[in-house]
Amino acid sequence: MGFFWLLVFLSWSKSIFAYTTEFKLGVSGIFQQFILFLNPLAMTFFIFGLGMFVKSTKKYYSVLLLLYLCNTVLLYLNAIYFREFSDFVTMSTVLGYSAVNKGLDGSSVALVKLHDIFYWLDFLVLFLFLFMGKISLDERHIRTKKAMALISSSLLLFTFNLTLAEIDRPQLLTRTFDRRYMVKYLGLDVFTVYDSLNMEQKAVMRSKATRKSMHKIVHYVQLHQARPDPQYFGVAKKKNVIIVHLESFQQFLIDDKVEGQEVTPFLNSLYHDSSTLSFENFFHQVGQGKTSDAENMLETGTFGLPQGSLFTELGNDQVFQSAPAILKQKQGYTSAVFHGDVPSFWNRANVYKNMGFQYFFSADYFNTKNDNSVGYGLKDKLLFKDSVKYLQYLQQPFYAKFITLTNHFPFELGNQDSSFRTPDTGNQQVDNYFKTANYLDQAVAEFFSFLKRSKLYNDSLIILYGDHYGISNSSNPALAKTFAQDPEHFKSLGEDAQNWSSWNNAQLQRVPFMIHIPGYKNGKILKQYGGEIDVLPTLLHLLGIKTASYIQFGTDLLSKEHDQTVAFRNQDFVSPKFSEINEVFYNKAGKQITPHGKIKWEIATAQKKVHTQLEMSDLLNQGNLLRFYHPKGFKKINPRIYDYTKLLEKEIGVQKKLKIRSTSLFSKNNKCPLENEYSTNAPEIK
Repeated sequence: MGFFWLLVFLSWSKSIFAYTTEFKLGVSGIFQQFILFLNPLAMTFFIFGLGMFVKSTKKYYSVLLLLYLCNTVLLYLNAIYFREFSDFVTMSTVLGYSAVNKGLDGSSVALVKLHDIFYWLDFLVLFLFLFMGKISLDERHIRTKKAMALISSSLLLFTFNLTLAEIDRPQLLTRTFDRRYMVKYLGLDVFTVYDSLNMEQKAVMRSKATRKSMHKIVHYVQLHQARPDPQYFGVAKKKNVIIVHLESFQQFLIDDKVEGQEVTPFLNSLYHDSSTLSFENFFHQVGQGKTSDAENMLETGTFGLPQGSLFTELGNDQVFQSAPAILKQKQGYTSAVFHGDVPSFWNRANVYKNMGFQYFFSADYFNTKNDNSVGYGLKDKLLFKDSVKYLQYLQQPFYAKFITLTNHFPFELGNQDSSFRTPDTGNQQVDNYFKTANYLDQAVAEFFSFLKRSKLYNDSLIILYGDHYGISNSSNPALAKTFAQDPEHFKSLGEDAQNWSSWNNAQLQRVPFMIHIPGYKNGKILKQYGGEIDVLPTLLHLLGIKTASYIQFGTDLLSKEHDQTVAFRNQDFVSPKFSEINEVFYNKAGKQITPHGKIKWEIATAQKKVHTQLEMSDLLNQGNLLRFYHPKGFKKINPRIYDYTKLLEKEIGVQKKLKIRSTSLFSKNNKCPLENEYSTNAPEIK
C-alpha cells in the first residue's frame, strides 16, 4: 500500500504541475481551484486500484509501475500537444489524419522544455530503486474486499467531483463546448475516457448510416427549393464577403434608447441605410451549441444538434459542404476567421479545417494579456484593429469572418472602455448588457471607418448578424422595465414584467441580420420571417452561385418562394400568422388560441414542416451522410492540407509567389502596411 500511495501522490503532483504550468485552463476563484486540485484523484485511485487485484507480488509492482508510466505518457503527450495547438489529444486525432504527429514529430524538438525532466525523473528513480532492491517488495497480498472498497471509493469521489463541477458549470457533459472545461473540472484522464466512449458511440451510430438515408434527404431538399429572385441574384458577384458576428446581440437593441442615449447609433444608421437589406423578423435558431450552432448554420445551412454542440460532438471528422469551400471552388475566394479566443473553444481549430477555412487567426495571433481581454477573450476594438496585420495580406476576393466577444455574458466592461449610462433594472447583467452592446457598436463603427479608408469598403459585401440571445428568458422580466420607458417601440413585447409570457420570450429571440452592399441603392427594411438557417442560400444567390445541388435546409430570404415558418431547435416555431411555444398556440398579436377549422390545419402543416426539417438535418449530421453525397462540380474538402500555425508567414509566402498577380490589399496599396490606417479610441492603445 505504501508503493500505491507513493504513485498516487506522484501522479497527482505531476497532474497539478501540468494543469498550472502547461494548460491554460482559465481557473478563477477558490471554488475552481479546489475542483482543480481534487479532479485528478478519483481516476488515479481507480486506475491504480485495478492493480490491487493482481496477487503475484512482482506482477503487482510491475503492473502499478506500468500503469503509472502510461499515465505519465498520456500527461506528457498532452503537454507537448498543448504547446503547439492549445488543445488536448483526442482519440480522433490519434486515429485520424495524424494531427498529433504534426505537433509531435522530429521538427518539433523546440517544443521540449527543460522542466520536462520532472515528468520522467521520478519514473527513472523508481525503476532503478526497484531494480537495485532499494524498494523492498511487500509479500503480503491485498485482500479483494480492500481493492473493491478502493474502487468504490474512487467512484464515490468522482460523483462528488462531478457534482461540484455541475454546480459551477451546468450541462458540462451534455454541452462539452470546450475540452479545457472538461479537463479543468474532471481531469485529463476522465476527459480521455469520455472522449473515447463518445467516439465509439458516434462510430457505431455512423456505421449504421447508409446511402439510402441520403436519398431521402436529397428528395426533401429538392422539394423545398426556393428559386432566387432575378433582381437580387448576382448583385454582389466576386465582391469580398465580410461577416461580422455580433455576439449575443438581440434585435431590440436596434433603435433602442436608454436615458436618452442611443445604445447602438452606428448599427442603427446601418440598419436604415439605403445600401442595406435589413430584416426585422429574423430569429436565431441555436440549441445548446449556442455560438457554434449559429456558425454551423451560417457556414453549412444545416441545424445544430438536439443536444450538445455539433462542433464538439461530431466536428472532428464531420464532412461539410460549407461556404468557404463552395466560394473557393466556384469563385476563387480566400477564407479566414478572426477570433480573440483560444482555438480549442467549441473545437474550432478542427472544425474549421473540415469546413475548408484556409486561415484561422485565434487568440494565438493576438496579444490577449492583462487589460486587452475581458470575459472570453480579446476586446472587440482590439480584435478589429489587430486583425488588419493579417487581413491586408489575404488574396481577394476573400471570405472573412470576425467573431466578436465583448458583448458576452456576464457583460463585464470597465468604465475606461465605456462611459455609457446603464439603466437600473435591479439586474446587473441586464443593466451592463446595454453598456457592452454600445462598446460593440463603437468597435464596428471603427472597423467600417477603416474599410472606407483602405478602399476595401466598395469592393465588399458586409453581413452583420446576431448569433443568439444575450438576455436569458429568466432575466427578460427585468428587461421589461427598460421597455416601459419606450412603450411605443416595444408595445408588441409588453410593457411590464407581470404581463410577460412565453410568447414574449419567443419574440425576443429576434436578432439583427443586415446585408450591406456599398453602392447598392435599393436597400430597405424587410418584414419577411426567417432565421439563421436561411443565411447561406441567401448569400450564395447574392454572389451569383446557384444552390440547387447543395444540401441546405433553409431558403433564400429574398426569394418569393421563401418559407416563413421559422423552426426553433426545440421544435417550437414562429411565423407571421401564429406561433407554437411550449405546446401553447398564439396568434400574431400574442394572444393564446385554441386551433380549430382552417387554423388547426395550417398549424398542423407548420408543425410537420418544422419536425421534418429538423429531422432531416439531424439524420444528415448524426450519420455524417454528406460523405455519400457528391454534387457536381464540388470537390470534397481535404482537412489535412490546412495548418493554422505560422499563418502570417504563409500569407506573405503566397504574396511573394504571386508577385504582380497578387490581389491583396497590401499589394493594392503599393506594398505599404495598413496597420497605421486604423483608428481606435481603445484605452489600451493609448
